[in-house]
Amino acid sequence: MAKRSFDFSTLSAEERVQLAEDLWDSLEDLEAKIPLTDAQAEELDRRLDAYRNDGNPGVPWREALRKIESGG
Repeated sequence: MAKRSFDFSTLSAEERVQLAEDLWDSLEDLEAKIPLTDAQAEELDRRLDAYRNDGNPGVPWREALRKIESGG
């Protein structure tokens, strides 16, 4: 791994978060250039089928958060 030449500790937390978001967003155009393997595509299809066949859409996030925060 290459040694980084920039000291990220000089950035504020907000600046580091923004940098991470910008870096992540910069990868968007690579999606088409890095195709899924057959195994990855099959796994995604399997998970999507399982989700569609489950019949349980889950719970709204606020309810899930309430349960987590209340310990139950």
